[in-house]
Amino acid sequence: MLTGMLNGLFGGGGGMVAVPYLEHIAGYPAVNAHATAIAAVLPATLVSAAVYLFFGLVPLAVLLPVSLGVAAGGFFGAKLLGKLDPRYTSLAFALLMLAAGVKMLL
Repeated sequence: MLTGMLNGLFGGGGGMVAVPYLEHIAGYPAVNAHATAIAAVLPATLVSAAVYLFFGLVPLAVLLPVSLGVAAGGFFGAKLLGKLDPRYTSLAFALLMLAAGVKMLL
C-alpha cells in the first residue's frame, strides 16, 4: 500500500520503496526485485493516471508523445535489465536515488 501511495503521490516513486524492500527484506535478487517492483507498480500507475486524467491534471497535448517515449524506454530498459550484472543494476539504482534526493534538496 505504501508503494502505491508513493507512486500516486510522486508519479512513479513507489519503486524506490519496493525495490529495496524486495531485495533486503524479502530477499529477492536485484534483477527479480526490480522486475517485480515494476510489475507491481503498474496497477497503481494505471489508477493514478485515471485520477490525474479525471481531475484534468494531464496536459493532453503532451500525453501521447511522452507516453510513446516512456513506453519505448521501458521496453529497452526491461530488455537491458536481464543482461546487466545485478551489482551494476543495484549501483545504478542507488546512484539514481541519490541524484534524485540531491536534486530535491537543491
